[in-house]
Amino acid sequence: MATKDLSFARLAQPHPAEPALVISSAPDEELITLMKSGRGEALSALFDRYFRLVLCVALRILRDAGEAEDLMQDVFLEIYKRACLFDASKGSAKTWILQYAYHRSMNRRQYLIARRFYKSEEISALELGRWEPSYSPNGWDGLTCEERKRMLKKGMESLGDKQKRVLELAYSEGLLIKEIAERMGEPVQQVRSYYYRGLKKLREVLHETSKEDGPGAKAAGAAD
Repeated sequence: MATKDLSFARLAQPHPAEPALVISSAPDEELITLMKSGRGEALSALFDRYFRLVLCVALRILRDAGEAEDLMQDVFLEIYKRACLFDASKGSAKTWILQYAYHRSMNRRQYLIARRFYKSEEISALELGRWEPSYSPNGWDGLTCEERKRMLKKGMESLGDKQKRVLELAYSEGLLIKEIAERMGEPVQQVRSYYYRGLKKLREVLHETSKEDGPGAKAAGAAD
């Protein structure tokens, strides 16, 4: 488990009126409500629940373990300070946390690139190693949820079994490359190859599928 820094540990001191077991099993939204009233142990429970996923997001974007771990700590501390901004009507607590982690990671990456933290080949790998729906020429804004699911399913079906398994473990369970290697009994370098080749293939398939089935294709079909 990732370690909490000293400021985090001070926040996480248990509240005498509420057993730790009750806090740890509370729903996400209830934990955020407790955080709004200054209950640091609620933050600790959220950290234990989601630190893996947040770290996975940060690592995928920053490609540096030290930077990713520092950012993960910052994300949870900032979530504690900004708990009053959470609006359950706009989405789940999990989505809110991961979106915040994503945007903080992207901002940090731009800062590191500007400060020449990465070598030129590492910057190329950063761009190659990620795929975002907004990169599609037709975009995903005009697609329904079911259409997006179908496109993603088609993309995943195009991958080899091991590539698919690695991506599922990385994105569904939030596992790191090293943890996936241990789970699959494969060398880390081989798993890393499955990950990047699978992600590249998925991007290519989704790019082509979006041109065939996306909003632009629908508009062209309607014109005919």
